[in-house]
Amino acid sequence: MVDILLGLQWGDEGKGKIVDVLAPQYKVVARFQGGPNAGHTLEFEGKKHVLHQIPSGIFRPDSINIIGNGVVLDPIIFKKEIDALAPYNIDFSKTLFISKKTALIIPSHRLLDAASEKAKAEAKIGSTLKGIGPTYADKISRQGLRLGDILSPSFKDKYQKLVEAHRRMLDFYQFEYDLAEAEQEFFRALEFIKGFNLVESEYLINKNLAEPGTRVLAEGAQGSLLDVDFGSYPFVTSSNTTAAGVCSGLGVSPSKISEVYGIFKAYCTRVGSGPFPTELLDDTGERMRQEGREFGSTTGRPRRCGWVDLPTLKYSIMLNGVTQLVMMKVDVLSIFDEIKICTHYELPDGTITDELPYDMTDTPLKPVYVTLPGWKQSLDGITDFQNMPEALKAYTAYLEKALQTPVTFVSTGPDRSATLSRKPEL
Repeated sequence: MVDILLGLQWGDEGKGKIVDVLAPQYKVVARFQGGPNAGHTLEFEGKKHVLHQIPSGIFRPDSINIIGNGVVLDPIIFKKEIDALAPYNIDFSKTLFISKKTALIIPSHRLLDAASEKAKAEAKIGSTLKGIGPTYADKISRQGLRLGDILSPSFKDKYQKLVEAHRRMLDFYQFEYDLAEAEQEFFRALEFIKGFNLVESEYLINKNLAEPGTRVLAEGAQGSLLDVDFGSYPFVTSSNTTAAGVCSGLGVSPSKISEVYGIFKAYCTRVGSGPFPTELLDDTGERMRQEGREFGSTTGRPRRCGWVDLPTLKYSIMLNGVTQLVMMKVDVLSIFDEIKICTHYELPDGTITDELPYDMTDTPLKPVYVTLPGWKQSLDGITDFQNMPEALKAYTAYLEKALQTPVTFVSTGPDRSATLSRKPEL
């Protein structure tokens, strides 16, 4: 069966850490969407690792890691990721496989991303400028390149044809650029990537699924509220970040889906532009940012911070069919005397609702809060949830009841060991 692990907020929920924790239970860990705009942070044995395209099961020697067809891949960043993993003596020939159908990010995609964002001025989306959007756009318009194309004798011709199309667009934007240097690094990276397992990953996954007892973990990137269809459009990413993206992004049947792990922070953050109803623009928000070290692992940008938002969580749980919740970074809230939970929104006409409006951007949403007592103590060294402060137990119980979904994991720190399971079998 295929289990899914994905974020329920605006990304940065801590997916990489939990994939690393769960990976020993799975033969296959697979990325199904997104690209180097992801920054999945893993921390163990005193060292911090940030993965952008490589699945977070790569440090588990018995796991097969697959970059699926729904991903967009930057060969330059891929090479840098592999080089950074060199000290760990990972046998990539046995543990890493890349779909030939994975869309290819080329240097001019990055230029188009920068040109488009510059043209938007104050209305900019907050792109990571990794070329993700333009690559997905080329894929949908059926002019993009895929990883398997690099094995074709006609690849250079296909590449030049696409670059010429991009040049015309860059001229329209009146954007100045120098492509030559980036292209040299790009083609060196392509030669490097040819040494890896480039496969028809849909067959690889389904052959593994046909083996009795084999389990696959599908690793999401970004967050459900950034889904191109259901997120806070237009301030979204360019892929389907919800559970629906697993089937198209890996080539697996919906009938194969079993558990859906939904990850959320005990508070809420967002990077870049877009609506954020519970955002705190005061000292409380700044304290939350500093305590949680809330700075983007891909961009380094400070994250916007606010209290947990139940309407958005309910929405994401509904869309994804979440069966288990994973609550992250509860230790960050240990500094507060009181903790607020947004239960509903008040609309401009006075209506109280727990549903998201069609347009969160132009619809003013006033959060309606309940306040619970904080626990005001360190969680270091606590390895059993039953030994947690009573106020934290009450906070967890309130969320479970409101969301009608069990919280089965609670994370109390960045290290993989600081993860408490509330189900002994896990």
